[in-house]
Amino acid sequence: MKKILITNDDGIQSDGLIRLATMATELGEVWVVAPDGQRSAMSHSITLRDSFDAWEVEFPVAGVHAYACSGTPADCVRIGVLNIVPGKPDHVFSGINYGYNMASDLQYSATVGAAFEAAFQKIHTIAFSEGSSEVHEVTDRYLKEIAQELLEKPLGRNEIWNVNFPECTLEQCGGVLKDRAVSTDDFYKDSYHETKTSGGKVTYKVEGKRHFEAEEGTDLRAILDNYVSVGRAKNIS
Repeated sequence: MKKILITNDDGIQSDGLIRLATMATELGEVWVVAPDGQRSAMSHSITLRDSFDAWEVEFPVAGVHAYACSGTPADCVRIGVLNIVPGKPDHVFSGINYGYNMASDLQYSATVGAAFEAAFQKIHTIAFSEGSSEVHEVTDRYLKEIAQELLEKPLGRNEIWNVNFPECTLEQCGGVLKDRAVSTDDFYKDSYHETKTSGGKVTYKVEGKRHFEAEEGTDLRAILDNYVSVGRAKNIS
């Protein structure tokens, strides 16, 4: 039986992780190593000069071996592959992230960063993300089907499969678009709100506005048109 390691960046108690683990039990033996809390936008960060902890926890899906970790999502993958899963996992799933991971946002995503760490460890990997809403109809319809298909498709060096599910209803979804390129357009147009403090400092808080333009054939264009986006992403560093 194939061993599947699952992580995320929203925390071990997140709904997306639990839904992904539930589906994965139909595909193999499931191990979860995930952060003990929110770790979004940490990219591929790992812990080098300090130690971190991992401990076994109860998990709401029967048969899943689950560990919480005080480190980053990439740390979770590293100890999962190198220390926790006996004989190393055959596959790594990262997600299901609460919020899309595509276009220029890939460089910040800890969901994708964890997936790239698995690729560096030479493990076949799929990252899953969906819109930041409570509408899961499309994800629930296509999650297992896409996972089964991608498990059998090879990847190149430092490549991952990156899957994004639109937050529309199933009736509004146009289906699945494969071989989507990573868009070079911005998913968000960022700016910072400035607040001057009494001590003479300035406090900055990011403000992002959605960008609704993208080239054809890209992940962003697929999501804007209410399609599931499936494509490869590669880290060349």
